Amino acid sequence: IRDLGTTFSHLHILWMARCGLSDLDGISSCSSLKELYIAYNDISDLSQLTWLDHLEILDLEGNNIEDINQMWYLGLCCKLSRLTVEGNLICLKPNAESVEEPDYNYRAEIKKLIPHLKYLDEMPASQT
Repeated sequence: IRDLGTTFSHLHILWMARCGLSDLDGISSCSSLKELYIAYNDISDLSQLTWLDHLEILDLEGNNIEDINQMWYLGLCCKLSRLTVEGNLICLKPNAESVEEPDYNYRAEIKKLIPHLKYLDEMPASQT
């Protein structure tokens, strides 16, 4: 990813769905990104995304995110308004060690960690 960012420094949209991506090392070199589509990969660590100040849309559907606290990193992306996380373990329980709880609501938890989010999984984020 680092090579993309250094070569295409003004890249605004990046689509890397279903390409076997397991980490986001080097994504900070794509500092102009506004939209990032990385669905159906094997990503579990979102810490590298904190450097994307212009990120507005992020598609993480069908990845390996198993800890709700990873959403904290996305809370630092102050322009993030649309997020898709369906198909990740965090939609069922807060972390891999947890048992499924009937009153667990991933939408409410994500809204707490990313208060400026407008849409979550194609629905208004306020609908929890």
